Amino acid sequence: MINLLVVSDESLQRLASRTLIADDSDVTVIGEAVNERQAMELSSALRPDVILLDSRLCKGNNLHLINTLANPARLPFKPGSPQLGDAAHRVLVMNLRELDAYAMAVLRAGVRGLVLASEPTPNLLAAIKTVAAGGAVLPPQHTRILMETVRQHHSPHAIPPIGGWSQLTAREQQVLAGIARGWSNADIAAWLSVSLPTVKSHVTRIFRKVGIRKRVETVSLAYESGLLARCR
Repeated sequence: MINLLVVSDESLQRLASRTLIADDSDVTVIGEAVNERQAMELSSALRPDVILLDSRLCKGNNLHLINTLANPARLPFKPGSPQLGDAAHRVLVMNLRELDAYAMAVLRAGVRGLVLASEPTPNLLAAIKTVAAGGAVLPPQHTRILMETVRQHHSPHAIPPIGGWSQLTAREQQVLAGIARGWSNADIAAWLSVSLPTVKSHVTRIFRKVGIRKRVETVSLAYESGLLARCR
């Protein structure tokens, strides 16, 4: 039996997901969360096999929720809760309609798959079962778009001139690594034991030095440069 946690702030979306899954004996909905706080609390308490996450809860460039759900060590642990296993890694994002730089960032943040809400019931169930088994899921019709995105991010022009990276201080590199992992400014401040205004100042200087405008652009750049491997 696959235990599923549905996370969406739309009541109709939660109802639709529950209805689609109701007739399948292999999948059962063990909980529903309507916001980020509930998603983290229920993930910690219930330890679902798969988390079906509505991308609308991750608006803009904020990957904090995805990054937390996809990384077990970052989930709150309550006494009496089941021991943490690989299940918390299995996040399936639903409703993502475009595979762009943001989708790449979502994948980098640790999700196991992307699925459209408009997918037929058999496809959604198949995606859930594939992710539960440790596999990955990507809508076939978007494979070409993803490939093009990967090529663009791996092109010689994707990485800023080395001078941009060399101008970053050690602390700025740490902040950049945190951004690339999908952490919020508050997360980075807590990690580095500095104030939130200090982190914001670092972010402004980093963007100016490296020549980027959006947080999601840091993901591929940080991986390509080896920054994440250096900043643990």
